[in-house]
Amino acid sequence: MHRRELLAAGAAASLLARPAIAQNPWPNRPIRMVVPYTPGAATDAMARLAALKLQEQLGVTVVVENRTGGSGTVGGQAVLQAPPDGYTLMGSASIHPMARHVMKVVGYDPVADFLPIARTARGPCVLVQDPRLPQQTLAEVIAAAKAEPKRWSFATSSLGAAGHLASIEFNRQAGTEIEIVPYRGSAPALTDVAAGNVQLMFDPVLATLPMIRGGQLRGLGIATPARTGLAAELPTLSENGLPGFTFYSWYGVWAHRGIPAEIATRLNAALVKGLHEPETVQRLAGQGFEPVRESIPEIERAIAAEVEQNAALLRLAKFEPQ
Repeated sequence: MHRRELLAAGAAASLLARPAIAQNPWPNRPIRMVVPYTPGAATDAMARLAALKLQEQLGVTVVVENRTGGSGTVGGQAVLQAPPDGYTLMGSASIHPMARHVMKVVGYDPVADFLPIARTARGPCVLVQDPRLPQQTLAEVIAAAKAEPKRWSFATSSLGAAGHLASIEFNRQAGTEIEIVPYRGSAPALTDVAAGNVQLMFDPVLATLPMIRGGQLRGLGIATPARTGLAAELPTLSENGLPGFTFYSWYGVWAHRGIPAEIATRLNAALVKGLHEPETVQRLAGQGFEPVRESIPEIERAIAAEVEQNAALLRLAKFEPQ
């Protein structure tokens, strides 16, 4: 073969090889996990656990980046502004899909613009109160709140959170009119309950159980269908006069909805597998959580049903976005 023909053949072979080189298999570089809340909070802790499991399952570094502000919307905008290529994800909580129902200005549609990759874990809410109050049972609290409603208030970690919605449902079922006071996170809210500045709060078992057992809070009941071995000392709210009272806080991972379907499916499979490893299940159980095993279509159906139910609850309470 002449030299010119050899060069032409080499050039053709090079061109044929380029697509294979360009189409590097995903993932081939670090993945960014944006957390729209401060380090150290429950949402941050669950996002970091999800990042660790993705790192182990996919074999690439997963970097957690806290982008706070705007009640979580700054972090959400950061995810939507990044290319939808599977290298930028968001670790958030059940409050995320409710954003447009509790805030006047969001800047995006949390359901239409984001694809839920996985609901990583869920934990039940617990009703706690200032331990210095004389009321010892749920019935006594309801009676006192009806008699002197202005002396009672609920703290909530943020508007749209599971604890906020549970407080609204409590007022509806119990026939009380207890004021709901929003805070910037669970820690300051629980601190104020323990100090007696507010009287009641619904918050996940992760934060409440250690404070109950330490004497800083009094546990009135847990929002599960049946008693749980994790907190066997707590009666359910259903058995204490609020039938069917069930509220869970859950955490998840989202991506820009433009993410390729095959990448989204791989992310879901990696998270489900990693979070259901026996030692991880045990670790979550010790914190009051259980991992969730769902496909992406199952997650979307579950979130749609929950948003519809919670939006109806907000309308019933005549809640106005703030």
